[in-house]
Amino acid sequence: MKKILTTVLILSVVFSFTACDKGFEKENTDPIGIISSPPEKLLAPALVNLLKTNLVRNRTFSNELMQVTVTMSDDENAVFRYDFRPSYADYTWNGWYSELTNIKDIYDIASTPEHQNDSYKGISRILESWVFSLLTDSYGDVPFTEANQGKTGLVEPVFDSQKDIYKALFSKLEEANTLLSGSTAAVVPSSDPVYHGDISLWRKFGNSLYLRLLLRVSAKAEVSSEVIAKIKEIIQDNPSKYPVFTSNNESAVLKWTGGTNVQDPFTNPYVMQYKEADFPLVALAYFFMQKLNEWHDPRIDLTNQYGHNSRNRLGIAPGGNGLVGIESGYVPGTVDMRQSYFYSSSNSEFSLQTSPLTGILMTCAEVEFIKAEAIAKGWVSGSASEHYYKGIANAINYWVPNFSTNITGAEFTSYISNAGLEWNDALPLDATTGDSKMERILLPKYFCLFITDFQQWFEYRRTGHPILPKGAGLQNGGKMPARLNYPTYLQSANPTNYSKAAANMGGDNINSLVWWQKP
Repeated sequence: MKKILTTVLILSVVFSFTACDKGFEKENTDPIGIISSPPEKLLAPALVNLLKTNLVRNRTFSNELMQVTVTMSDDENAVFRYDFRPSYADYTWNGWYSELTNIKDIYDIASTPEHQNDSYKGISRILESWVFSLLTDSYGDVPFTEANQGKTGLVEPVFDSQKDIYKALFSKLEEANTLLSGSTAAVVPSSDPVYHGDISLWRKFGNSLYLRLLLRVSAKAEVSSEVIAKIKEIIQDNPSKYPVFTSNNESAVLKWTGGTNVQDPFTNPYVMQYKEADFPLVALAYFFMQKLNEWHDPRIDLTNQYGHNSRNRLGIAPGGNGLVGIESGYVPGTVDMRQSYFYSSSNSEFSLQTSPLTGILMTCAEVEFIKAEAIAKGWVSGSASEHYYKGIANAINYWVPNFSTNITGAEFTSYISNAGLEWNDALPLDATTGDSKMERILLPKYFCLFITDFQQWFEYRRTGHPILPKGAGLQNGGKMPARLNYPTYLQSANPTNYSKAAANMGGDNINSLVWWQKP
């Protein structure tokens, strides 16, 4: 009897497990869960997260290096003194690479029969080029061909040379231009917070970005001839094939529409990242403030002298001693902290914390300055002064929409004259001190690139302009850092490839030149 009961019990258990296994996958599938995603679901979140990364590090890193802001501190590891902890490098590396996975997925998904869409593929290629350019211009050699393949088990990617990365980015931007020029596939407007589905504007952004990257490597003798030829083709020889920005309305900007609503996905990241009380802790630097103040610039029109109700569009509040910023690189203990301008808090009408205008990928003004430089260097025919003035006008008009973009109009010419910004063909092309055509172009371009990720820093490393004053308290021998170090965790997470990359860079330190900086 015991044997019979035991047998029955065993069979019951066996059959119960078999019954549970039957139809297991069907019964345990979440009927509302998402196991795959179409490309339109990935685009907006990736853009928001990338711009959050850019804005946070622009405020705490690039602005400090480039004398836009000064953190009021006598502590060590002050970025504005060219002295920062190696861990500073982690934030952008992690933020950029994590979203590259989503950007690459957009391309892969849009290549499948189910979701075939050349428009999303073209957008993906443009954004991939944008983000990888940020990575390689910040760090030098970085994972590229083997990057973002963790789901296949590749967790220790090789580092590609910056030269090879740039060549690949040019190919991706060519592909994007071809895809978008022939695509009739729709982009869901709500999925695209930059252009709301207008692929012709994405195409213009891709080619404008192409110009930026071509210019960045144009001084490298081994590629300069082909790079300059491509710049000429885009600007002069075949502009219809490579349309670029021609007005501020075409600039690549994610305009924050959420106000102070922290639940809105399109709320300015400054609202969620910082308290209002955090803003007065960062002062405006003397160099940045002095120029705008001397020029009586409409972007800080505190007296409303231009009559456009444009007052203080950059959201600046005066310090205790008036229109004076803090000298960057000051010796600890030597600065009167009242001598500063602060970012205004969110109760200001024009506050950077709630501004819809800070989500900049690239503006039309930058393209005009690129054209001015190309003409000044003799690569392209045309009027350098015309594009120089258009760059200044569009850069101001981005923040002050009512200010004149008519470069021959009385209002604009009066501003240029009063500011002493007239173009002068008699100036030398370049000089390490004093005035030159490059200084004339890069000084207003510096203000054009305000709040645009690390572009001020990249351009300074490329050109040495604008010529910045050097405070007596600077560390690092007074040398502007040439790159970000690699995140320290790579030494254990990817030791072999990290060591090879560090050796190829000439050492993993902030003074190792990236490829396009080397003679």
